[in-house]
Amino acid sequence: MKNILLTTLISFGCLSAYSQSKPNKEDDFYRIVTIPIPENIKMEVGGMQVLPDGRLATSTRRGEVWMIGNPYLKGDGKPSFHKFATGLHEPLGLLYRGKDFLISQRGEVTRLADTDNDGIADVYDSFAKWPLSGNYHQYSYGPVAMPNGELLVTLNLDWVGRGASGSKWRGWMLKLGEDGKLTPYATGLRSPSGFGSYKGDIFYTENQGDWVGSGRMTHLEKGDFAGNPAGLKWGKEEGSPVKITAAEVPNTGEPLYDVAKKVPGIKPPAVWFPHTLVGISTSDFKEDVTNGAFGPFAGQMFVGDQGHSIITRVDLEKVNGVWQGTVFPFREGFMSGILRMEWGLDGSMFVGQTSRGWSATGKSEFGIQRLVWTGKMPFEMKTVRSTPDGFEITFTSPIDKAAAASQDAYKLNSFTYKYHSTYGSPIINTQEVPLKGIIVSEDGMRVRLVVDPATLRKGYIHEIKADGVKGADGNALLHTTGYYTLNEIAAGNPASSAQFTTTVKVTPVDHSAHNMPAAETNAANTAASAKRVTEMPASWTKGPDQTITIGTVPGLKFDISEIQVKAGSRVRIVFNNNDDMLHNLVITKPGTANAVGEAGLNLGLEGSEMNYVPKTNDVLFHSNIVEPEKSESIFFVAPKQAGTYQYVCTFPGHYTMMQGKMKVVK
Repeated sequence: MKNILLTTLISFGCLSAYSQSKPNKEDDFYRIVTIPIPENIKMEVGGMQVLPDGRLATSTRRGEVWMIGNPYLKGDGKPSFHKFATGLHEPLGLLYRGKDFLISQRGEVTRLADTDNDGIADVYDSFAKWPLSGNYHQYSYGPVAMPNGELLVTLNLDWVGRGASGSKWRGWMLKLGEDGKLTPYATGLRSPSGFGSYKGDIFYTENQGDWVGSGRMTHLEKGDFAGNPAGLKWGKEEGSPVKITAAEVPNTGEPLYDVAKKVPGIKPPAVWFPHTLVGISTSDFKEDVTNGAFGPFAGQMFVGDQGHSIITRVDLEKVNGVWQGTVFPFREGFMSGILRMEWGLDGSMFVGQTSRGWSATGKSEFGIQRLVWTGKMPFEMKTVRSTPDGFEITFTSPIDKAAAASQDAYKLNSFTYKYHSTYGSPIINTQEVPLKGIIVSEDGMRVRLVVDPATLRKGYIHEIKADGVKGADGNALLHTTGYYTLNEIAAGNPASSAQFTTTVKVTPVDHSAHNMPAAETNAANTAASAKRVTEMPASWTKGPDQTITIGTVPGLKFDISEIQVKAGSRVRIVFNNNDDMLHNLVITKPGTANAVGEAGLNLGLEGSEMNYVPKTNDVLFHSNIVEPEKSESIFFVAPKQAGTYQYVCTFPGHYTMMQGKMKVVK
């Protein structure tokens, strides 16, 4: 039948249209190549460097350094593995310097050298030291070399209920001298696993947590405070360039940008990574310096995500001297959590991955993969630029000008997060940004979206959806959404209506419901919901028939994998979140946990307001999102029908691993 159809299409000259009707996939443009690793090697990558001779050097969380030969899988397609060093304490960085390596362990930077040229390190020198408290969260990263030769290291905060700085310089970025001297540079960091240079400036990436509403990338200058006050404990120490004190940091829940305008020294991010919409735990980043060998995005940044096993793309611009820009989805489907990325000698990208203890949507515990551009041009939004009255989008290839001129092709919203000591934040102050006009360029490579300047909000993330834009060949955009963090509005002349390709009829928008604080919205949504009852019903005069306590453990797991209740009985479940991540507990019909989890993942901007619990009959009972070290009780009457029901965490990315069984028996 397929051959008959193809013959018919060819005879009518329709083969081209038939081919175009097949949706493009990420794999059509960027292929993931897996490097096979021997079963006896636990390659939990913490650091990675491409060597001039073509080998790939990696450090592992288990304390080893490996030299991988033929990582490009040429010839017989087989890599070789040689152990260079061992006995290190969870090294999460690696820097090759020609004659030696510098590597960050928990409590120091160590210099490794092979002086007798036998391929095994025989020098383990302590290059620089810092104190440790023994807390498991005291990760140390780097060193990373800057273009001017300076070296940087960063130190993770402790985890003691909330982030803490139990040892000196925890929560700081430090410069590392050739003499091993550490010089404090900036603080306010929480979990700074990704940092380095972009266009000569220093940036670092951050993960959601206390004082961090969502993942973000921040431009750090000397003396900056990036938002988490735990590190300010060391702000008065000798050499500290940071002037702000912890007492000056408000805990009001106002957006970070607004607080920074009132409190000198606080540095808002250049780019927000909306939580669950484009990842959940930002990691390493790399500027595209491949001169086109990796595709059409030269000069932009690629950012890894440990929890969602994805890479995003960041397009930055400087407006009024301030960095800001857009994050786009780029490539998903990696085998484990992405921690490190390095450019290969051929312009491909090596991606080092690990999952143990942190967990990720990628099913493997660890892995190394190589991302290779196929040479085929992806149809994407290439850049977004701020204008005085909106945004201008450029594309990687020509657009269908008629489709791009349709007002239904676009949808713009803005939103932000709370700045407070609470772990993470819901999306707040969501507001539609109505279009006034559309200007399509003559060459079909650019579209200017014109809005009322009063609807542009500084410090807010502006979601730009272009679902209706088509290429000149009829294909849809590979990724239809970008998230632009607007810190400054570009100067210049606003567009006149005479320039509009399309004048959009503006319908007044009622923002009152959107501006409702998330807590009030949640209350409104759940007060009448029998699926979430947090107080014992008055009719339960003798209390519940059964009380069950379910907790969490690191690695995206419930501490109990199976519970049993009697059909029709009165049940109280106490859900204790003992982890350092956000979780909920959702009880579903038999066999529907994965479908419910996927529906929670796809809730978009509404997800946080709905506690990532989708509206579906497959959900029987649920808690709300519970913060670390907090708990919530839910009360319900067990189903009357016996069977194996399920409970699952529907916080995006967790459902694939975080599940249990609720057996209902007669």
